[in-house]
Amino acid sequence: MWLGPEEVLVANALWVTERANPFFLLQRRRGHGKGGGLTGLLVGTLDVVLDSSARVAPYRILHQTQDSQIYWAVACGSSRKEITKHWEWLENNLLQTLSIFDNEEDITTFVKGKIHGIIAEENKNQQPQGEEDPGKFKEAELKMRKQFGMPEVEKLVNYYSCSYWKGRVPRQGWLYLTVNHICFYSFLLGKEVTLVVQWVDVTQLEKNATLLFPECIKVSTRDSELYFSMFLNINETFKLMEQLANIAMRQLLDNEGFLEDKTLPKPSKPLKNISALKRDLDARAKNEWYRAYFRLSKDERLDGHTDCTLWTPFNKMHIPGQMFVSNNYICFASKAEEACHLIIPLREVTIVEKADSSSVLPSPLSISTKSKMTFLFANLKDRDFLVQRISDFLQKTPSKIPSDNDKVWKGGVGDPGCELPSSSPVAISPTSVFSNQKVCTGEVPTASQGLLKLFRRDSEELLGPKGAKEKMKEESWNIHFFEYGRGMCMYRTAKTRDLVLKGIPENLRGELWLLFSGAWNEMVTHPGYYAELVEKSMGKYNLATEEIERDLHRSMPEHPAFQNELGIAALRRVLTAYAFRNPTIGYCQAMNIVTSVLLLYCNEEEAFWLLVALCERMLPDYYNTRVVGALVDQGIFEELTREYLPQLSEKMQELGVISTISLSWFLTLFLSVMPFESAVIIVDCFFYEGIKLILQISLAILDANMEKLYLDNVVNQQSVSPPIPHLHALLTSGDDPPLEIDIFELLKTSYEKFSNLRADEIEQMRFKQRLKVIQSLEDTAKRSVVRAICGDIGFSMEELEELYVVFKAKHLMNCYWGNRTAAARRDQSLPYLEQYRIDIEQFRELFATLTPWSCGLHTPVLAGRMFRLLDENRDSLINFKEFVTGMSGMYHGDLTEKLKLLYKLHLPPGGRPLSLKKEKGTSPQDYRYYLRMWAKEKNSKKETIKDLAKMSQEQFIELCKTLYNMFSEDPVEQELYHAIATVASLLLRIGEVGKKFSNRPTKKAENCKENDVQDPVSEEESPMSEHSQNSTLEQHPQAGPEDTASGEIHAVKTQQENQTLGDGDGEGPGSPLQLLSDDETKDDMSMSSYSMVSTGSLQCEDIADDTVLVGCEAGSSAARYGSTIDTDWSISFEQILASMLTETALVNYFEKKADIGQKIKEQKKMERQFSSSSDYELSSVSG
Repeated sequence: MWLGPEEVLVANALWVTERANPFFLLQRRRGHGKGGGLTGLLVGTLDVVLDSSARVAPYRILHQTQDSQIYWAVACGSSRKEITKHWEWLENNLLQTLSIFDNEEDITTFVKGKIHGIIAEENKNQQPQGEEDPGKFKEAELKMRKQFGMPEVEKLVNYYSCSYWKGRVPRQGWLYLTVNHICFYSFLLGKEVTLVVQWVDVTQLEKNATLLFPECIKVSTRDSELYFSMFLNINETFKLMEQLANIAMRQLLDNEGFLEDKTLPKPSKPLKNISALKRDLDARAKNEWYRAYFRLSKDERLDGHTDCTLWTPFNKMHIPGQMFVSNNYICFASKAEEACHLIIPLREVTIVEKADSSSVLPSPLSISTKSKMTFLFANLKDRDFLVQRISDFLQKTPSKIPSDNDKVWKGGVGDPGCELPSSSPVAISPTSVFSNQKVCTGEVPTASQGLLKLFRRDSEELLGPKGAKEKMKEESWNIHFFEYGRGMCMYRTAKTRDLVLKGIPENLRGELWLLFSGAWNEMVTHPGYYAELVEKSMGKYNLATEEIERDLHRSMPEHPAFQNELGIAALRRVLTAYAFRNPTIGYCQAMNIVTSVLLLYCNEEEAFWLLVALCERMLPDYYNTRVVGALVDQGIFEELTREYLPQLSEKMQELGVISTISLSWFLTLFLSVMPFESAVIIVDCFFYEGIKLILQISLAILDANMEKLYLDNVVNQQSVSPPIPHLHALLTSGDDPPLEIDIFELLKTSYEKFSNLRADEIEQMRFKQRLKVIQSLEDTAKRSVVRAICGDIGFSMEELEELYVVFKAKHLMNCYWGNRTAAARRDQSLPYLEQYRIDIEQFRELFATLTPWSCGLHTPVLAGRMFRLLDENRDSLINFKEFVTGMSGMYHGDLTEKLKLLYKLHLPPGGRPLSLKKEKGTSPQDYRYYLRMWAKEKNSKKETIKDLAKMSQEQFIELCKTLYNMFSEDPVEQELYHAIATVASLLLRIGEVGKKFSNRPTKKAENCKENDVQDPVSEEESPMSEHSQNSTLEQHPQAGPEDTASGEIHAVKTQQENQTLGDGDGEGPGSPLQLLSDDETKDDMSMSSYSMVSTGSLQCEDIADDTVLVGCEAGSSAARYGSTIDTDWSISFEQILASMLTETALVNYFEKKADIGQKIKEQKKMERQFSSSSDYELSSVSG
């Protein structure tokens, strides 16, 4: 075992060195093993005589450096095997690393730190499981949150001792794997290393070993590559990292965030120190494997598994394997691949009984089914517990679900093309279940059997050699059914696969497709589901139904079944029903081709459930809007081509055509590129073997067509159906057609050359490619969004891309730690520009970091105004284009454009309250909505300063306040204060003069009308202007410019010292910030912090939080509380612009260029470097 490094002064007394290297010694104690002489005998005797607690382990490992006389004991062992294991670990993981260090003291420090880390990890795994999360684990979780500033909602999954390579120097520390992040912390020799990476940023995850790095895990992002090594159990760590990265990719793909399984049962026996989340993830991995291997539905949960043997009557043997029990099935998989596997639905089970044990057959268990089959399991370790679990699940199994056998019996008529021998133990024919029944009730016409039977053309082939061959195939399957059983409980062996490879007879095709795909289970357990979907979807129209209608007549137009309304109507119903079942997928091109073939051999309900099995289990993510699954398997195909056919791969890579050629192979299972009678053989094998078969046959096709790729020459010589002219063959012509390739020869070749592909290896490759594909799609989305808006925005492409990353990160952070409503906002069917959106709180956080107009404590108020101005459709969300439009207005443009933006921020809608309710019609829109929006944007006229409404006195005061806050942190703030005071005084006088040229009653009426039009909720705000005149009004003598400047400085100091009234502190009852947080309808339009003089000329005005407005004529104590907003006063943008241009300081301020690059870096640092955040700062960052 590993030891906490202990100092050893005399290394060789009583010890013999057996192995040595520059840094470590492996020693054996004298008296143990061979040799040793007299000294060895004495030492051995002493060790034996002494008490066992004082005994010394016979083997140990010491750490040494060349120039030091001190040795450190780092490990000991009771056997040579144990100590050799430790020695090999040190040689493989530390030896190369230690040679890098120059200082011997650093070497010793590193070794001691590493050994302490290993011991801590081992101790962690030995803690008793007292509660859901063990104490040691909770300590680590608290330490992680404190170290990286993570909130409580961020859950730790596990942590590991390891080394992070910074350059060529390793940093020993701890790796923390949380649900959303990978974190590393190290503090060694006074140097601290902190890393935080989001899983959604990971582009590649691989385990490898190089000369420079020992066995390590490489984590790649778009910006960097991180290497972690020297794990105690690298395989466990890597597997967990894969799972967490996969969950993050699912979130990017379809918003499936991680939700902890609260129903996970607590372990019956004490486990190692494993967190509840880790157990959850382990259970998920086992469930996914179980469902994929036995083709079970997505809601099936594995309860447990145990070693056992199964008696197989067809070869009179006990086959060793494992029994798996879940809530609806008992399954068996042999240890020898393809020897046998079995699926027993609990709905079919009638008797579970313990048979008598014997020396030949220990602990046997007999399971009988409704179809008179009996399965005998033996060598069960805990038979009583297993029987109890099966009994519990049987009690929960709904009794109303008819068995497979009942359905056949109720159907009344068997499949005419499949006659069973009377001695067959089970006679289940799923295809015949609805052969004479309507799938839907009512008057809905349905295809009650496979269309091939309805549209079978008379052919001489049925009476010739091909017909005889077909009969022989049927007879072979009937014999197989007799020996191995029929239906879901059939024994599936290598012989079953051999029969599938020889081609399934047409009369059995639908039945076996249902069984091998698992669709039969879902159909039986959901009676009437398809009929309900058809009924609900009738007469409904959406984007999916329009696309379906467009493609109906393109689905196998060469086949007579789809040249009439019966076949077209059946296809329409199946596709529409599925689109309503799964709106996320809806409809995707290629689904029509596959479904039309399913309808040839199955009735409508069966075809529907086969389509469900294809889209949701066998070809995951193939038919979503971005065909991610097909692209993932394309990546696997390219990788396999490089491995098996390197020369061809190199050539095709140069041409860049491999994905272009083969994408349709995967999406349509070769149905669109091969003659129908050949492609359907591939579909037979696919339903039995899965995606492995498609990859194999694709490689075989490339291998067979090395010179010229041509698929029309793949023929089926055994087909009894007349050849259907292939559409591609009709459109192409050539003088010398290529040599024909028999489909069965092609299958045989694929198994001979490429059969070493394994399902688990394919899943591993799928994970690797999924990371690559999804991140590539995200990059494509980013580029599409940036290209779409770059012409209208002043930022460069690089700046826009950086802003997009920051914007997306803010959205995702709210998905992690917010109220999780943001996750529902991302709809993959929307245009890229609309998929990520943020709310006002997230916008405030981004605005505070990125704005060049920093307003101190007034910044949230300005951010709220900006958000409302940008939120044109008033759905309380803004997309990326709206966000960068606001940012660009502050960073780019001349003085006029920037002032115009500030001006608009203080008019409605910038000054209006935030609507918390969505307007009607702002729910998810169809494509017509976006076309109208595009046309509106295209035809919209550019706004001029003439189009801007006039500003009221109240709005003008708010604008002045914003300007004062903006200047408070500027190096030349005194000049700016003086300039704005001069301009504000001038504009107030201009407004007063303007009143004299207008009719007061008329203007008042017009203003009221204009206010009603501009802001429909102004009724709520109007009382504010009456009750907000409580601040002090003081009368001062007329002041000169010098006095004015000093007054401004005094006002600024007062603002900083006294925070009881302004909106800066957010505590005063009249504070705009307080009102904004408590009641959005009052916002910062409140005038409680200000006093106004309604008449008379104003010499100077300093609009700070404790502003004193200086009036020239009147102002008694009564005026302090009784003054009101002058509703007749107004000012135009042209007047404000002209006044501003007279002050050089203001012109220079707004003409000054600002760089957003540095602001973006600060925002990223705030998001990633959580460890530097205080608790208060964290709450603002995390949203």
